[in-house]
Amino acid sequence: MSSAGAAPESTTRDALLGGRLVFMQPQRGYRAAIDPVLLAAAVPAGSRGRALDLGCGAGAATLCLAWRLPELAVVGLERDAGSAALARANVAENRLDERIRIVTGDVRSPPRALEPESFATVIVNPPYLDAARADAAPDAAKAAATVESDADLAAWVGAALRLAQRKGEIVFIHRADRVAEILAALTGKAGDVVIFPLWPKAGAPAKRAIVRARKGTRGPLTLAAGLVLHAADGVYTPPAEAILRAGAGLDLLPADG
Repeated sequence: MSSAGAAPESTTRDALLGGRLVFMQPQRGYRAAIDPVLLAAAVPAGSRGRALDLGCGAGAATLCLAWRLPELAVVGLERDAGSAALARANVAENRLDERIRIVTGDVRSPPRALEPESFATVIVNPPYLDAARADAAPDAAKAAATVESDADLAAWVGAALRLAQRKGEIVFIHRADRVAEILAALTGKAGDVVIFPLWPKAGAPAKRAIVRARKGTRGPLTLAAGLVLHAADGVYTPPAEAILRAGAGLDLLPADG
């Protein structure tokens, strides 16, 4: 077990975006998959100002977002001190110190350094599983990253809304079967909602979806075409490969450009 404020002792040195970023993460427990990369890719090209990654873990989405959009200054908020320390090490390793800051704190009561309505973009990859229905992983770190604790999904949406600027963008990646909960928490508080399914294969039900909204607007909801991740033989489709390996953006709607 890592000590408070220290990165886990057993880590692996991996890569993101086809080797464009170095990514150190715990050898055991929760390990980043493709979700944080897809989340960061869903922020529209040309985004500027300050961005916040709520619950950034070791910093996978934070790093990808900063690499892809150099006009953004990115803050990562992480409750676990060991994960936050590892995220800081990843930021330093990739020489992104001038544009990324990692803050240790709880999503329910963010540090004073994170002022309400101060971020143009907020991205969120929260724990996916409802604690009342989940079989928690035996590894404590993995369970904390995948199962909700004292902050449920509505609390994550509420935090994103509080910290986003008016007309700022909020982007979630989550299980497809919990999109309705996100929409309920956004109702009356955000508009221009886009639901973007992530299809494992053509013809298969979506297991994940990206939900993007703008705080304080009233635009209509759009169900986008989504992205097919794998071909029939299991390899990534060319569009997915471009995002995951080359750092391409994920255009949720053609108007994103």
